[in-house]
Amino acid sequence: MSNNIVVAIDGYSSCGKSTLAKALAKKLHYIYVDSGAMYRAVALYFLRNNIDTQNHAQIEEALKNIHLNFHSRDYETHITLNGEEVSEEIRQMPVSEKVSEVSAVKEVRREMVKQQQRMGQSKNIVMDGRDIGTAVFPDAPVKIFMTADPAVRAQRRYDEIHLKNPEVTLEEIFENIAHRDYQDTTREESPLIRAHDAIILDNTDLTPDEQLQFALDKVEKLGV
Repeated sequence: MSNNIVVAIDGYSSCGKSTLAKALAKKLHYIYVDSGAMYRAVALYFLRNNIDTQNHAQIEEALKNIHLNFHSRDYETHITLNGEEVSEEIRQMPVSEKVSEVSAVKEVRREMVKQQQRMGQSKNIVMDGRDIGTAVFPDAPVKIFMTADPAVRAQRRYDEIHLKNPEVTLEEIFENIAHRDYQDTTREESPLIRAHDAIILDNTDLTPDEQLQFALDKVEKLGV
């Protein structure tokens, strides 16, 4: 068993999980691991290589050829796919529309969970995703489950990507979020659910600073 500390942050898409996780990791001097970026990078590989998510032999072969790494630059965490920096590309709409389908694939989830658990064996980490507190680190001492009003989440996501992709509409973003919520909560493999011991953080009306303080207070109370 590892004595390293894991802070698990789960929740719906576009709730600001990564924003909170990054800020919390920086404050605690932990390593930030963006599990969602890992699934997005796999989705990007599947898109580029026309991998059929119903073809298990294709998927198994593809996963052998997917090598993901995180690195820090300018206090930001970046991800590489087979040595290529893809941090920007994985946030574009084609990947957003594909990622829930890809992350529902049993083989994909099992491979990513293995990689994520390895990361938690050697260092103190803050990891965000959909099943970190339920499937990846069920014994994590700190678990936070984030939620927010869907309209607020859509507006935040729109504000984030509109400058880079002016053609995207708020309606498209809202529909994408609703679709992802449905896929994430109804999939057979590790669906999005709140762990029984996770603290709920509804950030509909909270600023990033207020969310960070909320999380820090919970960490301090648990003596982590």
